[in-house]
Amino acid sequence: MVMSETSCLTNHFLIAMPALADPNFSHTVTYICEHNQKGAMGIVINRPSGLTLGEVLEHMDIEASPRVDLQMPVFEGGPVEPEHGFVVHAPVGAWDSSLKVTDEIAVTTSRDVLSAIAHGEGPKRHLFALGYAGWGAGQLEEEIANNAWLSGPADPPTLFETAPEQRWAAAAALLGVDVNLLSSQIGHA
Repeated sequence: MVMSETSCLTNHFLIAMPALADPNFSHTVTYICEHNQKGAMGIVINRPSGLTLGEVLEHMDIEASPRVDLQMPVFEGGPVEPEHGFVVHAPVGAWDSSLKVTDEIAVTTSRDVLSAIAHGEGPKRHLFALGYAGWGAGQLEEEIANNAWLSGPADPPTLFETAPEQRWAAAAALLGVDVNLLSSQIGHA
């Protein structure tokens, strides 16, 4: 399948349909950071891991400023490389290892962004996740065609400001969909 500019899902939300049984993705919203002919990469943004930013900073021996919210949740970003951290943030900034998703949003994997956040000097809006979700060439498109996911343009307020437990319904609502009315049965008309 040749991807056109309009079929690119970079900077989109993937919203798991109720019938998606994979425990890694049931009732999740995934922010797609990169999508091209080789596959896709995204971060699950609504599944807190039980860890806090403070615990991660302590583990990494990064001292935090007292004005930083150390109780901010760390998310389970996906099943791939769960030992690696990913910071989705705005504004983009100039960090050591970043992937610019849009002019306003980037995902960074380097320690410098976490250190800046810990000192209250980092990106104003951010979320931290361990691991990511990845798809091979054509795999995500096939899953969407099989009704595993809804997809639509990402919305920064939903990404950064909506409470994690409300992001699944909020992302679907951006498409005019009420998740409470979706069937857990899948099929094609």
